[in-house]
Amino acid sequence: MTSSPSWHQRLLGGFKRTSDRLVGNLAGLGTARLDEATLDEIEEALIASDLGPATAARIRQRLADSSFERDMEELGIRLVVAEEIEKTLEKVAKPLEIEAFPRPQVILVIGVNGSGKTTTIAKLAHLLTEQDYGVLLAAGDTFRAAAIGQLQTWADRVPVELVKGPEGGDAAGIVFEAVKRATDKGIDALIVDTAGRLQNKRELMDELAKIRRVLGRINPASPHDVILVLDATTGQNALNQIEVFKETAGVTGLVMTKLDGTARGGVLVAAAEQFGLPIHAIGVGEKIDDLRPFDPREVARIIAGVEELLK
Repeated sequence: MTSSPSWHQRLLGGFKRTSDRLVGNLAGLGTARLDEATLDEIEEALIASDLGPATAARIRQRLADSSFERDMEELGIRLVVAEEIEKTLEKVAKPLEIEAFPRPQVILVIGVNGSGKTTTIAKLAHLLTEQDYGVLLAAGDTFRAAAIGQLQTWADRVPVELVKGPEGGDAAGIVFEAVKRATDKGIDALIVDTAGRLQNKRELMDELAKIRRVLGRINPASPHDVILVLDATTGQNALNQIEVFKETAGVTGLVMTKLDGTARGGVLVAAAEQFGLPIHAIGVGEKIDDLRPFDPREVARIIAGVEELLK
């Protein structure tokens, strides 16, 4: 019987496309003198790897300051890349803390349809139950019957209780019922699924505003968290989603999903650099335990392909 891969092995697989692309783009540049032309090539390679222009410019400057007109081996360049990525990620790598008093801590989860939002809710519930928190789910995405059914399947698997209503039902009413039930049962965290439509921002904003009003009447501090789920395979489009949802929903933190080897995981760094929002966890597969907080140093060294040169 083969053992399941470790979290580190899953990270290696999840960031493989990003790392291979970055390493491929940098190939051969470490054997050249770091003159202006080579530094320009390195900066372009970093941007092409989805790390974002700000991070790329900072790494270029660091290389220019320390090694201009000097030879630098490829490992040296990759180590500088890893160190700068780590600096960016360590500012935002913040596991979700359950601190609300009185309980429950209300966590709204938002994201476009297809981003992995519903599965992420289940994985987040599993992560919190592993930490001995009591968790309740609310099926606030009432526009899609499939979303309610999918969330029920996952809730049974975790297992946690799900508060739901009929397709097309009043999402705010379901959330109100869920808060009451969570309060009565002494639940620590209430995770609320919400509709993932971006086609009409006004409708989305109005619905979220209604949910917020209902929550505010029960506890003015809630929702305590508004977490945006991002699909890493969409690359730069994920940054556009952050912009839109920050405006319409007051995002407080991010979860990056689908880091499965086909993903453009460099966007994790670009999102951290551009928005500075807490990134609570990353998802590297479809299993229930494939969502966890991350170590900035570990992820940075994987993205930069440092390990393979140190073997």
